[in-house]
Amino acid sequence: MILTRHQIVELIDSGVILFSPELDGFQNQPHAIDLRLGTVFYLSKTWEQTSEGRKILTVDMTDKNRENSEKIEIKPGQYFELAPGESVTASTLERVEIRAGNLMGVLYPRSSTNRRGLSVDMTGIVDAGYHGHLMVPIINKTQSQIIRLYPGERVCQIVFHLLSDSLTETDMKKHGKTVAKYHDAGDGDLGSRPDSDEEMELIRRGNLKELKKTKF
Repeated sequence: MILTRHQIVELIDSGVILFSPELDGFQNQPHAIDLRLGTVFYLSKTWEQTSEGRKILTVDMTDKNRENSEKIEIKPGQYFELAPGESVTASTLERVEIRAGNLMGVLYPRSSTNRRGLSVDMTGIVDAGYHGHLMVPIINKTQSQIIRLYPGERVCQIVFHLLSDSLTETDMKKHGKTVAKYHDAGDGDLGSRPDSDEEMELIRRGNLKELKKTKF
């Protein structure tokens, strides 16, 4: 079941859903909450200087020591220009807390954001029990336009769903065989995080049969 505006407000008033900073009058929609763009952006690195010279970076999900993005922080009133074809991951201004085992959120782009030539490529799940800022991947889909992004603009929306059963606190934090990677993440701590060493090592070695033998 998708919650309506009045149901969301009731859960905010009762402390089940928290936003920090608090919501303003522009954000509450009929069955969603608009989220604002924060001040922290993660721009993908394309190259690095090594002893061998300038080296193009290869994104390798199995390399846990590789940092593939540069964190850029700006101030309210400043802007972030996104070049044609360029992508960036931004933080939400709001920190979101879902203090219930039977409630989750799903992130969607705002249609007005897409109309500007931006693609907010997400249908991201916000897990039951999640605390933290959220990541917003944004791509400039135009061929020649530079698009400015301003902290505080409404960029995406969160829709809340009731679950058919309630999860325990342990269940909420467990993702596969590990704890959730981004639980309690701050806006300056949303860079890419690797999956577990055990899983990545099996993938790196091509040992998929062994991988599929792991149990819940």
